[in-house]
Amino acid sequence: MYEPSQLRTFLAVAQTLSFTQAARRLGLRQSTVSQHVRRLEDTAGRQLFSRDTHSVELTEDGEAMLGFARRILDAHEQAAAFFTGTRLRGRLRFGASEDFVLTRLPEILEGFRYDHPEVDLELTVELSGTLHEQLADGKLDLVLAKRRPEDPHGELVWHDRLVWIGAERLRLDPERPVPLIVYPPPGITRALALEALEKQGRAWRIACTSGSLNGLIAAARAGLGVMAHSRGLIPPGLVRVPDRADLPELGEVDFVLVHGRRRTAAQGAADALAATILTRGDRLHRGR
Repeated sequence: MYEPSQLRTFLAVAQTLSFTQAARRLGLRQSTVSQHVRRLEDTAGRQLFSRDTHSVELTEDGEAMLGFARRILDAHEQAAAFFTGTRLRGRLRFGASEDFVLTRLPEILEGFRYDHPEVDLELTVELSGTLHEQLADGKLDLVLAKRRPEDPHGELVWHDRLVWIGAERLRLDPERPVPLIVYPPPGITRALALEALEKQGRAWRIACTSGSLNGLIAAARAGLGVMAHSRGLIPPGLVRVPDRADLPELGEVDFVLVHGRRRTAAQGAADALAATILTRGDRLHRGR
């Protein structure tokens, strides 16, 4: 028998690939997180994570457990909602960054709408920096977006590395400025890319600017240049730029959920959507 609390802990570790981050998300001690995972592995009779002092990775059995854990928790939450008789209502202003345009976020939102038909969900798709500004201005209730590594705000959905990507046949001339494909300000990946190149002392030029991920992808597929992108969200038709190009390391990035600071009538709906995304967040960067 699989305990829901252990499955929630398992999903948190699977999404963050960190026992420390999972403990912080769930409000548990790290020892409790380890205990939950160990008991779930004992119940399953399989090792779900391969881990050492430096990294945590899902095993093949752990990947399989993801689907089972989601379905069990979905059924548990639906039963709880049915028998408590609570129905969420009202307007929920949700912002998602451009990063998620080509992911399975629409499936997650469709499931939320099915479970909560009386919530009027309003979706805004924008740059992460713009969404954070709108949230601060009270124009949104909940945001799913990137944050800079030093930013403490938000609940971690998953942690990733930024990498350089481009067309497979693209060749960079080391004697010429790096052609960049970027979001306009205040794009977070734009800022991190420019900072890395400046720190390396590498010349660069803007080859394409677009506020749309599809626009950036089209430019990259056409071979106009390179772009900084999440390693877990590389679009079809694009590949990582080889190390021989000698481009600088871009560092890491967090994808987080951030609630509005003002308590509104949408709080219950925002909490429910946040819980749905945290439970199913691995779908955003797996099995696209």
